[in-house]
Amino acid sequence: MHDEVETCEETHHGVQHEVLDEEVLHRAAAIFDAAGEPGRLRILHCLLCGEHCVSDLASEFGEGMSTVSQRLKILRSAGLVSRRREGKHIYYGLADDHVAELVRSALDHATHDLG
Repeated sequence: MHDEVETCEETHHGVQHEVLDEEVLHRAAAIFDAAGEPGRLRILHCLLCGEHCVSDLASEFGEGMSTVSQRLKILRSAGLVSRRREGKHIYYGLADDHVAELVRSALDHATHDLG
């Protein structure tokens, strides 16, 4: 007396999609992992406006430079931020426009869900 259950293929003939390479999936997951902490996301949001040095970020957030440096190290290792040296200062910025779009989209989506 079991009801017959239709499979996906019977109801809509399956959905065709691109098969992703495992390395790409792992790299993408690492991006979300790195950005998935509020302190690191706050840094990414701040970098939307342009480059900042560690001391500026630490001052703005009221945090120690070591805390900010550790967060930047994680973001950099995931390829989300880049850095450049100018004299004694190292300036951090978003790695590229893809990162900016990702950050904006995530924050826009989170804001949308609140309203």
